Amino acid sequence: MKKSNKILQKSIAVLYVTVMLFSCSNDTKEVRDFLVSKNLPIGIAKNAYHVYKDSGRITSKLITPLLYDFSNRNEHPYNEFPKGIKIINFEGKDSVTITGNYALSYNKTLVSEIEGNVIVINHTDKSRLETEQLFWDQKTKYFFSEKAFTLTTLKDTIYGVGFESKEDLSKHLAKKTTGRLETSEEFKDE
Repeated sequence: MKKSNKILQKSIAVLYVTVMLFSCSNDTKEVRDFLVSKNLPIGIAKNAYHVYKDSGRITSKLITPLLYDFSNRNEHPYNEFPKGIKIINFEGKDSVTITGNYALSYNKTLVSEIEGNVIVINHTDKSRLETEQLFWDQKTKYFFSEKAFTLTTLKDTIYGVGFESKEDLSKHLAKKTTGRLETSEEFKDE
């Protein structure tokens, strides 16, 4: 009697769970709308390492401890990197590394905003840009900032407020420069 009672209880439990699983009828649109209304991301990635390729050749790498995917937004889909980001872009043998403490990347416009201890290094010509906020237009491969910056090259260091350049730090426009050293001590020995 006890054995058949246990079997009956287990059968009822299995039936109950099965009914619950099949009774959910949320479609993808309803779930997306719910996530948007609660301002929740559609996906979360921890310790993400993403490699971008074009025609079988690696063009860039993205490394981040935390990524929130808000691509479910109709008007302004974006990705958020609340714990920082590191991007390595490869152009032939040349490479440029971009790091920052926080970033937003907008999917439709391909413009990214990187904030907090932003550092851009061109490893080929050994130039380095430091600022607290940087906007990056990935379509035009262009950086711009209205914040204070330091640009260090093999020849000199430029300080200023407001900066524009190609993403490899060439052909830059430094606004409101506040100082210039003729020789950079950082790169003298290299």
